Amino acid sequence: MRELIYRVHSKAGGLVPGHHRSRGGASGFEFRAHVPLADAPDARRLDLHASLRDPFGGWIVRLHSERRAVPVAVVADLSASMGFVGAQRKLDVLADFCDSLAWSAWRTGDPFGFVGCDEAVRPEFVLPVTRRRGIGPGLARQLRAFEPRGGSARGLRDAARHLPARRSLVFLVSDFHLPLDELRGVLAGLAGHEVVPIVIWQAAEFELPARHGLAQVEEPESGRRGWLWWRPALRQRWIAAREERRAALRQIFRAARLAPLFIESAFDPDAVTRHFAA
Repeated sequence: MRELIYRVHSKAGGLVPGHHRSRGGASGFEFRAHVPLADAPDARRLDLHASLRDPFGGWIVRLHSERRAVPVAVVADLSASMGFVGAQRKLDVLADFCDSLAWSAWRTGDPFGFVGCDEAVRPEFVLPVTRRRGIGPGLARQLRAFEPRGGSARGLRDAARHLPARRSLVFLVSDFHLPLDELRGVLAGLAGHEVVPIVIWQAAEFELPARHGLAQVEEPESGRRGWLWWRPALRQRWIAAREERRAALRQIFRAARLAPLFIESAFDPDAVTRHFAA
């Protein structure tokens, strides 16, 4: 299993020791502030130089923030469009991502959870955050065996109810082929968490290998099928539609101060690590 490295930009809350910076505690390693001894009665943290500079002649101690754990969760779109098969099946890419992330969260000391949605939240794909080791492979097998049939991803709006109450790192994974107003509602529901959008696309969604000819196409979520005369002009229109969709998604995410990661082939944990390092 290849590990990915993630980080949170906000200070971690909670009381469980972990890897991430926080604003709490008093006996960690990262200096946070000076306070009077009466507010933090621990003589081991006395700062003599700061005490000598105190105009009121009081004793001053140093506070050091402790490292804390952060819940990590995946909120995933399991609608029919996620069953699309190009060079890879989208759900297989999602499975690889969850397997790697669950392992990485356990290695980091963070609890991991999962919420899967199509038209509603699917109970069999609700995994409350846990520190249990080895949940990634079982979840990945469940995702690979799943045949999505949902006609929409409206259940994403209710996913926040199944997440921890305190601020968490949430990976919102979808192909985002949902109405843009609906996407804004999903992001508003997750505003209490630090959200990282993961966009899973396949090149075959937007172009066919042949330069021209008759091609059968299917809309996964409605099941409608049709025929297209595939020609260079239509190919350029589909490619332009992909770039327009990408720009529209980036605009919505930018308005919410989010940085999306586009995965348009197989899952690469190093790409996720680079995304957080950027």
